Amino acid sequence: MIKVMIADDQELIRQSLQIVLEMKEGIEVTATAKDGREVIQEVRKDKPDVILMDVRMPEMDGVQCTQIIKEQYPDVKIIILTTFDDDEYVYNALKHGASGYLLKGISMDELEKAINTVHSGGAMINPEVATKVVDFFSEMAQSNYDTSIHAQNVEEITDAEWEIIKLVGRGMSNKEISTELSLSEGTVRNYLSTILSKLDLRDRTQLAIWEVQSGSAKYGRR
Repeated sequence: MIKVMIADDQELIRQSLQIVLEMKEGIEVTATAKDGREVIQEVRKDKPDVILMDVRMPEMDGVQCTQIIKEQYPDVKIIILTTFDDDEYVYNALKHGASGYLLKGISMDELEKAINTVHSGGAMINPEVATKVVDFFSEMAQSNYDTSIHAQNVEEITDAEWEIIKLVGRGMSNKEISTELSLSEGTVRNYLSTILSKLDLRDRTQLAIWEVQSGSAKYGRR
């Protein structure tokens, strides 16, 4: 029997998923939670095999919760189940150890298959999300942004901006960065916009790749 926890801030979704999944052979819903903090509390009480995790929840979002759960309980499998295929959430959820990233439009048969797949050690990602992930790693493998960024541009980066860059390179979301640096999310977005303009990069994905490839390590900013 696969023990499943459902984490979603909408009660209707929690109840609906629970009713349908409990009709599936070999699956038992042992707990539900409305936010990341409740997830952690419930996991400590009775560790599930698989957690269906919404991304956007109050108190603590699904990405932050995934990171904490995987650090403390690495054998618990997590499937991100959300209406969003936002790049920032996709990369960070997978980076922190999620075994699946599915959009809520999937059928219950597909969800049942995903639960069984990740429980047995596999991974399940929506095709459209998988394309984004493949593109990201392809871009990371093929690009060398260091050659296209002028040293003068790098010299214009302030100490505060370097702090943002390092955290982007660690895969943090804007929300996580704002918490880490005690800034508002709006301020973080403004910093990112300025940084991208200075380095002539297209988006945070390119910035993260540049930071990992060279970034603060090369320029003595670690």
